[in-house]
Amino acid sequence: MNKYIKFLLVAPALAVSAGAMAQSDQTYATYITEEQWQMVNELPGVDRQIVSRDIGKLNLSVGIIHRGAVERGSARANQNPARPCGVTSTNRNSGARGIMHIHQTETYYIASGSGTLVTGGEIMNGNLSAADGVVTNVLNGPSCSGMIVGNWISKHVKEGDIIIIPAGTPHGWLEVPVHVDYLSVRPDPDRVLADDYINPALGSEFKIRTE
Repeated sequence: MNKYIKFLLVAPALAVSAGAMAQSDQTYATYITEEQWQMVNELPGVDRQIVSRDIGKLNLSVGIIHRGAVERGSARANQNPARPCGVTSTNRNSGARGIMHIHQTETYYIASGSGTLVTGGEIMNGNLSAADGVVTNVLNGPSCSGMIVGNWISKHVKEGDIIIIPAGTPHGWLEVPVHVDYLSVRPDPDRVLADDYINPALGSEFKIRTE
């Protein structure tokens, strides 16, 4: 497991262009140990950002997500969303709630557990993330959440699998038998998030830059 996590966390930093390296400001590596992301994963909540940083041509964030059991058919549509987004009708409902990030691609690495992931299609009767909310400002930038409908697919994923979800692609869980935990690597080319976020649980001794 560790070698795949190391690849996901380090590879984007290795992709910095020669021009950016000449400036030397973004060429340092950021190290996140398994113990550190596991500690963040034990915090309350579902999606927790670990760090965000500037890697030259874009910002890059890494998050850890824990989801408990999701029963197939338990999803409910939004009723009278405060900030409507997405489509208002469809002839093909996935039965899964999900989210679509306007600017941010995500790469999932399934660290433990399994489930049925739905991707693609559109969000129906969605609710746009609040401008001052955690989703918009810390996790993923502006996002639309609701039922996934239309031209979607579903696939069973398990520990060790990797999924790339482009910006603008709805995604959500149709079924999770017990739990699923996954690292999310989040490139931010439009720089909608801060480039210096460190999860408070990591403490003052954690540094994005290592001299």
